[in-house]
Amino acid sequence: MKPASISDLKKELENIPAKKVLELCVRIVKYKKENKELLTYLLFEADDEAAYIKGIKEQIDEQFAEMNKSNLHFVKKSLRKILRIANKFIKYSGNKQTEVEVLIYYCQVMKASGIKIRKTLAIQSIYERQLVKIGKAVDSLHEDLRYDYKDALEDLVDY
Repeated sequence: MKPASISDLKKELENIPAKKVLELCVRIVKYKKENKELLTYLLFEADDEAAYIKGIKEQIDEQFAEMNKSNLHFVKKSLRKILRIANKFIKYSGNKQTEVEVLIYYCQVMKASGIKIRKTLAIQSIYERQLVKIGKAVDSLHEDLRYDYKDALEDLVDY
């Protein structure tokens, strides 16, 4: 079965009564955890982006605290897992400022955690890719915000 395009789905949803749309949303949410998380963000957290970012930062802190640092292989796997979770929450928001703040925080915590970033190429490339990603996101922000984040980015580059 080939899925319909977004515009076709949008047109069809406009013709359906609100109660039926509600039933469809509940049914969609039942099947995937990611759909439920997105709907939770849209309904409860989208209005207060600062609190949402704070929650993401707390989750990053928890993940770094639980990280197994006995072996660089485990460190690399943990870093990728934390980044995957952070990117998922960034995707829910869709806000470039949220992306910049979360990724800067991720890199700051990574840098402060005592992980030898330059020890392995894999960990170094994870860090450097995030710096590039932050740079691109900062460039798309308003110039007032851009200045503040450029300073934070320059601090991260000196690792």
